[in-house]
Amino acid sequence: MAADPKPLKLWDRDKGKAVEEFMSDHQTTYETRPLRAPGQWLRATPIFDKLYALYQDAPWTRRNIAPFVREYHIDMSEFEERRYRSYADWFVREFKPRKRRFPTDPRQRGAPAEARYFGWKRFGPDQRFPVKEQSLAAADILDNAERAKPFLGGPVLLMRLSPVDYHHVHYPDDGRTLDHERLGRSIWTVSWTAVQNKPDIYIRNERQVNILETEHFGRLGFVEFGALTVGRIVQRHPLDHPFKRGAQKSVFKFGGSAVAIFGEPGAWRPADDLLEHTPQGMETIVRLGEPVAVSRGTS
Repeated sequence: MAADPKPLKLWDRDKGKAVEEFMSDHQTTYETRPLRAPGQWLRATPIFDKLYALYQDAPWTRRNIAPFVREYHIDMSEFEERRYRSYADWFVREFKPRKRRFPTDPRQRGAPAEARYFGWKRFGPDQRFPVKEQSLAAADILDNAERAKPFLGGPVLLMRLSPVDYHHVHYPDDGRTLDHERLGRSIWTVSWTAVQNKPDIYIRNERQVNILETEHFGRLGFVEFGALTVGRIVQRHPLDHPFKRGAQKSVFKFGGSAVAIFGEPGAWRPADDLLEHTPQGMETIVRLGEPVAVSRGTS
């Protein structure tokens, strides 16, 4: 039976305290086991995603922007000032120049997305989520045991982008793309309540897998997940061109979404506050560019 969505307890890094976050949504999307939710399978298809995206791109949806900004206290002074043609256009808004900065210390890795973060020092085949013992294995996510081999036993960052967030993803370091593949079909929400009720949600979701060779953090398995009403992951940077730290990589078109980064064993470690709060099942709110990991050889 569906239940009222419950607020998530998060650690707010900037405020230095725990906060609660609530995003209202259709109850059956988040609370009911998907097989029992009427219409859930339809809403999890790319066709529904495209139709919903077309609707949100209609000019009359501009009227939804101001109420959403007020309800979730979004500071629009941080974003470029322009007239948005639709709600979907506003959803992919961009920061004003220099509103977010990446670390100048090459050993510090800046957050590639403005999101809620989990971090693990080591993530092996037997490692499990701190939420009802659901597992996230590199081989499953990357869909290729050989591709996953360099990351077994290595660190992992998992970030969840809320609908209130800036939905562009940036490169964490200088480097180049070694491999890229688009996987998955159905588009499920990536809220933690939904993850509890559908253990294979990250495996089923549309995702884009990138193997990145970086200058200071070694090889990374960089995976972008589409979620309910955000199945379109648009790569902004040509994948056959080298990239720079902080450069825009991709954008999620409307909705919630997630990113996972797998690292080679010993190459880097997640930031201390992520490691502290992850075992408690508490995500940490991190702004784009803020430090989320340190490279090998730093304390």
